Amino acid sequence: MKKSLVLLTVISSLSLSAVAQSKIIAHRGVWKHTQAPQNSIKSLEEAIQLKVWGAEFDVHLTKDDVLVVNHDNDFYGIDIATATYAELLAKKHPNGESIPTAEAYLKAGLAQKGTKLIYELKTNKLGTERTLKAAEQSVALVKQLGAQAQVEYIAFSYDACLRLKELDAKAKVHYLNGDKSPKELKAVKIDGLDYHINVYKQNPTWIKEAKNLKLKTNVWTVNKEEDMTFFAKEKVDFITTDEPELLQKVLSK
Repeated sequence: MKKSLVLLTVISSLSLSAVAQSKIIAHRGVWKHTQAPQNSIKSLEEAIQLKVWGAEFDVHLTKDDVLVVNHDNDFYGIDIATATYAELLAKKHPNGESIPTAEAYLKAGLAQKGTKLIYELKTNKLGTERTLKAAEQSVALVKQLGAQAQVEYIAFSYDACLRLKELDAKAKVHYLNGDKSPKELKAVKIDGLDYHINVYKQNPTWIKEAKNLKLKTNVWTVNKEEDMTFFAKEKVDFITTDEPELLQKVLSK
């Protein structure tokens, strides 16, 4: 009987440890050591192969209302917000890929279920109206593809976060900008804070406060081993990194 109780205690401890361990989000896919262009479908495939919890990608709205995946406001010198999708096809990634549409990227991610798709809605340089239009089209696209269970949203625009929740109350939405306290985010039903490493260092109580409020915590972009170790010990829910291979090794220690 005593042996059984000891065994159950050990199993419970291991289970709790697994639940508490920070999960890895690959920033713009897995690209740094794979030669895959950032935010390409190839970088997503590399993230899936590495079996990270999530792959982050960035979505812009073109002049002709096409959602495309790219980090910067320009795609190899072509300004996305003021260009049509057809105009963006004049350039290619070094591996030969064209700029992916959000639809194509999501479909590639939906071919599997192991890696979450972390959809960053970029703030449109032309103003709030265009950003909110992108939010509306994003939710419509995710619903059209039946991808709600696979997708979580992040955004720097507070207005966009609120609109995303308004359009889909069940969607997981996390705020990036770092200027709202956990209490403020809880009040408007945002699901979590996804803040830069320096924001947490300047507000050392926010991780604990967020946990007490049952909000998710994510930190970006964590590329140094000592920072990975620190935030893993803080038990943040997610760590976003350009070095997912290194983070896997740190978390396995």
